[in-house]
Amino acid sequence: MVNNGGEFSGTTAAMDDRRIETLWSHVHWLSVLGTLGSFTAAAQRLGVSKAAMSQRIAELERAAGVPLVLRTTRSVRLTEAGQQLADATGSAFEAIATAFSGIKDLAATPRGRLRVTAPVALARQQIVPRLPTFLRAHPEVRVELDLSDRLVPLAQEGYDLAIRHTHAPPETHVAWALCETRSLLVATRAYLRRRGTPATPAELAQHDCLYYLRPGDAPAWQLAPEGGGQKLTVPVAGPFAANNSEALREAALAGLGIALLPDFSAQAALRAGKLVPVLPGWRPEGSFGEHLYAIRPYSPYVPRAVQALVGFLRAALKDGFAA
Repeated sequence: MVNNGGEFSGTTAAMDDRRIETLWSHVHWLSVLGTLGSFTAAAQRLGVSKAAMSQRIAELERAAGVPLVLRTTRSVRLTEAGQQLADATGSAFEAIATAFSGIKDLAATPRGRLRVTAPVALARQQIVPRLPTFLRAHPEVRVELDLSDRLVPLAQEGYDLAIRHTHAPPETHVAWALCETRSLLVATRAYLRRRGTPATPAELAQHDCLYYLRPGDAPAWQLAPEGGGQKLTVPVAGPFAANNSEALREAALAGLGIALLPDFSAQAALRAGKLVPVLPGWRPEGSFGEHLYAIRPYSPYVPRAVQALVGFLRAALKDGFAA
């Protein structure tokens, strides 16, 4: 800083330094805003009001002397200067968060909030019924479970853990295998008495088939012989399709046709004898994942609460979902 006499003003420089020190949290809020692209979403993530969020960003822009955020009626994004600031400080804030989590976790008891996302049918049928046991064992842990079939970006939306039904987890994440799963063809005995029991995959063409709805895909099931051999792809059609395995199971239970389900959706009805296997010598492939994984973005430190929940789920689901 240069004063009117051309001399450096140490007092003003010290004031600027102190001013900068008061803005660290503002910079963090800017980074969160840039990641989420919404004042509302950023405020929710930080646990503050939207007005407070706007005020902090405005203060930071005044201090920087340049615009840091571009606002339109539809979106919010960082300017080049704002993105440069967020990129330059992001790793530092991540290190601070990791260090603070480590300090909190020095205690042996898992504690804190866990934000978890899981597919709707899997969560309702297999995860939620088991959570009371986990929460009673860990009373200082609070679980917030988002039931969604949408594959959300975990780090961007602030989730600690995701339960995914997939063939392979993303390589950019840490993944713990929970159990194997498989797909099954099932129907009611009443439907099979009425329409006959298919003896080969080709005979599915003469049946009402209840299939998972995937936009843009022609409905077809791929089946492989259990003992090995040539796989077959069979076009299917029927009165009902849905993008939820619980809905398909209920349609099958109502006698509407033969459904292709993941084993975790069919398990209870098979055990109760309400559904029976169809074409047991053939294994459906490709329609659903073959493993359940717990995944989270890579970080050098895994909170004790996450470790506890993953360990609990691995023990609870280790035997899979065989009827």
